[in-house]
Amino acid sequence: MIDETKLRDPARYALGRRDVFAGSAAALAFSAGMMGRAQAASPLTVADPGGAWTPASDAAFVKPFEKATGAQVNHIARQHYPSVEIKANVEAKSYTWDVVIATDADVYELNKNGDLLEKLDWDTPDMKEIMPEARKPDWMGTDTYATIIAYRTDKFGKQGPQSWADFWDVKKFPGRRGMHKHPIDTLEEALMADGVPKDKLYPLDMDRAFKKLDEIKPHVSVWWTGGAQTTQMLQSGEVDMLPTWNARAQVVIDAGKPVALSWNQGIYSLEGWVIPKGDPNAALGRKFVAFCANAKRQAEFVSQLSYGPTNPRAYDYIPKERAKFLPTAPDNFKLLTQSSTAWWGKNKEKAIERFNGWLLT
Repeated sequence: MIDETKLRDPARYALGRRDVFAGSAAALAFSAGMMGRAQAASPLTVADPGGAWTPASDAAFVKPFEKATGAQVNHIARQHYPSVEIKANVEAKSYTWDVVIATDADVYELNKNGDLLEKLDWDTPDMKEIMPEARKPDWMGTDTYATIIAYRTDKFGKQGPQSWADFWDVKKFPGRRGMHKHPIDTLEEALMADGVPKDKLYPLDMDRAFKKLDEIKPHVSVWWTGGAQTTQMLQSGEVDMLPTWNARAQVVIDAGKPVALSWNQGIYSLEGWVIPKGDPNAALGRKFVAFCANAKRQAEFVSQLSYGPTNPRAYDYIPKERAKFLPTAPDNFKLLTQSSTAWWGKNKEKAIERFNGWLLT
């Protein structure tokens, strides 16, 4: 679990690196100098989850990296769960992506299937500032996100569902519901709706979870498959409530639409950059990943997309009014529980098979 003391005083938790830099300008100058005017044999293809993620990443990471290095970057959206394609790319030695956003659960799954990812360079100054929970030899977590309840205030006012039990209560909270067409987080939501405390979720009791899902299934109007879809449905009013990633709903709130969030019983995870093993652009890819570790770059990213930074020093550059909308802000973070990478890494395929079969019954 992430140490909350690090979140309350992120500037203090900087591994002593603040003594190295006189400020963000110096840090970025160091990064640019370290990388030099890198030239790739071919453009670097960077893939992220799409939707609101893409313009935020483009502004915070991709365009500044091109300017700092002279490299050409093709920035694209990828499918939601990238592990299957990464594995296929490595095995075929034909690379769709050079650098890819993957969750910590994706990385667990990839690592259990063999040596599929390139090692990263953890010796750069910015990389050394990344919090421990976002560090793996072959993965750098770049943001923390939470699955929470989002609801339309034109339907419920500010008294919308505040727990998963509320979400399941179709009499007290009538309305059109959306749910994720995937067992990750959905099983946890069902168990918390059934009264399981958030710190007692794992190992997940799938029998109990599916029994609880049986109750809500007739009342689900839309089974969504991607984060951009949840943003669209909230914005249009197609649904009155749904579980979604906090930043996907925050985009709608920032646009002035009548939407509110409930952080209570939210489930948080991390996502970050990986490089497929054997990728011919791996050297430039490592430089891109190191660039994304920079505190000011991460602060720019979360200024546009309300995920939590993994470089705690980013909070030096994040206004307090913005920080309160981030998952790692203390008032929000204390309400969340962490998704178990280990459990999902071992049980994901079985859970998906059962979930897909359940949907058809």
